[in-house]
Amino acid sequence: MRAQPLLAVDDVERAGEWYRKVLGAHSGHGGRDYEQLLVDGHMVLQLHRLEEGHHHGPVGDPALPRGNGVAIWFEAAEFDATVARLREAGADVITDVHVNPNAGHREIWIRDLDGYLVVFAEPA
Repeated sequence: MRAQPLLAVDDVERAGEWYRKVLGAHSGHGGRDYEQLLVDGHMVLQLHRLEEGHHHGPVGDPALPRGNGVAIWFEAAEFDATVARLREAGADVITDVHVNPNAGHREIWIRDLDGYLVVFAEPA
């Protein structure tokens, strides 16, 4: 089993471009309403336009904050390169690079364009 997180966003194309830059990802779908982001041929993230219902109804309520209580977590094999891409993209850094004392690895915590909390960590 593999997680395939889906984020409800305001602008799929804008969020997709940003995530492609910071993840070093490629588009696996593309479009105004839905996107799949691939790294090394594996889908690591899905983006869905918040108010688009498709066959399942809207993914979220636009009146509520995005992702309250959820952190999207990525293990980044090339951690330093990932941090460089985050800085180049002007990411909103919440907690800069530090060593997580429990896990013993480096992490950086940011907010994406839609306000989701996203963590990038080097492999343990």
